[in-house]
Amino acid sequence: MANTIIVGVTDDAASRSALEWATERARAGAQPLLLVSVVGGAVGAVGEEEVVDAAVAGVRERLEATAATVRATGLPVEVRVTHGNPVAELIDASEDGALLVIGGAPRGHGRGRHGGRIAAGAKCPVVIVPAASTPGTGVIVGVDGSEVSDAAVTFAADEAARAGETLTVVSTWMPVAVAGDFGVYPDLYLADLNGITASGVDRVVEAVRAAHPDLDVHTHVTEGDPATVIVEQSAGARLVVVGSHGRGAFARFLLGSVSEEVVAHLVTATAVVR
Repeated sequence: MANTIIVGVTDDAASRSALEWATERARAGAQPLLLVSVVGGAVGAVGEEEVVDAAVAGVRERLEATAATVRATGLPVEVRVTHGNPVAELIDASEDGALLVIGGAPRGHGRGRHGGRIAAGAKCPVVIVPAASTPGTGVIVGVDGSEVSDAAVTFAADEAARAGETLTVVSTWMPVAVAGDFGVYPDLYLADLNGITASGVDRVVEAVRAAHPDLDVHTHVTEGDPATVIVEQSAGARLVVVGSHGRGAFARFLLGSVSEEVVAHLVTATAVVR
């Protein structure tokens, strides 16, 4: 299953968009799909087992119908229906997959928070797809010089090269915040911040071009909040890639501040890579 694309399937619009995205991606990479649905909400009440069994059977029937439609296009598709905590079940499923694709939800929506936890804890890259977005081209990746940022760049470059699209490497800088009436930052200081950031991006681009000599790579280095800039750059892109900083038993369910903000403001399909 190491090459399998796993799709978390529910009955909402974002899930349908996620399935469409995953199907196209699987076809492009000649990869099988595993459709996973999770029946949640069980608390151990008397008589609950019968209710859960009936729910699982109903979900399985609908999921098999969906799988049959996808199989008709020539893709190999398997189905898995479980019951339990959807976050934990999808994180467990991700351990054997190449990619986990789930539907996105707006900030404040319960399942939207679940999406962030899944992305932070998953064992493979996670792509979160919004319910409605205009299909675009090109891949955007945010970099900050960290190891997880390097992993995001590798993933983004591979995706751009596979699709024959442009890769844009985005990095930002901000001056040290000073309380009170500080006045104007020295021009030399601001220029040096920009130069340091640009040099880091140049090293990233050099490594990408070594791995993908034919890939069209662009850069965008600017002052500003990284999440805000990445979201702005996302308009018109096919895919945005950011790194997750989830670590440890508890922290693995938390995204870094930048990736969390990008996921909370989904513009297009967004991959979170650890």
